[in-house]
Amino acid sequence: MKNLLLTAPLACLLAGGPARAQTPPVGAAAPAPYHLLSTVAIGGEGGWDYLSVDPAGERLYVSHGTQVEVVDLSTHKVIGTIPNTPGVHGIEVVPAAGRGYITCGRNNTCVVFDLKTLQPIGAPIATGPKPDALLYDAFSKRVFLFSNDGGKSTVLDGATGTVVGTADLAGDVEAPATDGKGTLFVNIEDKSEVIALDANTLAVKSRHALAPGKEPTGLGYDPKTNRLFSACANEKLVVTDSKTGRQVAVLPIGKGTDGAVFDPSTGNVITSNGASGTFTVIHQDSPSKYRVVGEVPTARGARTIARDPKTHHLFTCTADYGPVPAPTADNPRPRPSIVPGTFRVLEYGR
Repeated sequence: MKNLLLTAPLACLLAGGPARAQTPPVGAAAPAPYHLLSTVAIGGEGGWDYLSVDPAGERLYVSHGTQVEVVDLSTHKVIGTIPNTPGVHGIEVVPAAGRGYITCGRNNTCVVFDLKTLQPIGAPIATGPKPDALLYDAFSKRVFLFSNDGGKSTVLDGATGTVVGTADLAGDVEAPATDGKGTLFVNIEDKSEVIALDANTLAVKSRHALAPGKEPTGLGYDPKTNRLFSACANEKLVVTDSKTGRQVAVLPIGKGTDGAVFDPSTGNVITSNGASGTFTVIHQDSPSKYRVVGEVPTARGARTIARDPKTHHLFTCTADYGPVPAPTADNPRPRPSIVPGTFRVLEYGR
């Protein structure tokens, strides 16, 4: 796709400000950078949140209501289920310890499970309010359970599950990333910030505003160029220099995003947009230049995303929607109903 707006972004960069989105010529079309490779039918009932790829075990873990579905990536078959995870949000594995961790937002706990048997290890661990995203940081050998309410996030020893501390992040946390050298980056949804966290001391090292981005959710990271990619609820992707906090670029993305990944093999940033039913694909031409290269059709509700670092395939999940229930005093803005038996995983590749 040709770029018709070179002068303004260049001037903006020279002035130290962020470059705005590049607009393709009217009538220009480009082939979709990714296409649907397979659909894994799972069925059942309930909502969903994060997916997590375990490349060492060749498994995909998928949150689903009150349980986690385990998919074999070589056969594309469901090979197991981890039950009793009410309000499940995220799943993270620690292969060296042979265990995995699951955040359960409905009862403020973390379930620990055995990677071989998928059986629970001990009793659920109490966490901060509304545990949501989580991350295993190999540098500190810790699992961070990020709370989406109240700012207090629980930190565990990755090998034992022992609580080793609490990080006060002063905000509602969404997706994290790690530089692998002792620093974590986290989106703060209610304050529209991205922060840097010391993985050992648990101190907040810096806070950077994401305006004009609002309510950031998904977070991608490129350690080579020190770039953070915050996908925001107001249909903007904000690119930030992780070292300085300087805002590098702001680009348009689809509606209802809740996930973002960066693929170093292609230089692509991909956001998953549940309301639009698309992936927005943005290419990193250089550390200071980005452009939207395509919108890939997915499905309504496919708002989260996971990337397999081996195959570079992308995974998302959704189900069919039924009618919206009538509003009640307890639920004045009800969500559409989910058609039972239609839950599925979608796999995309180039």
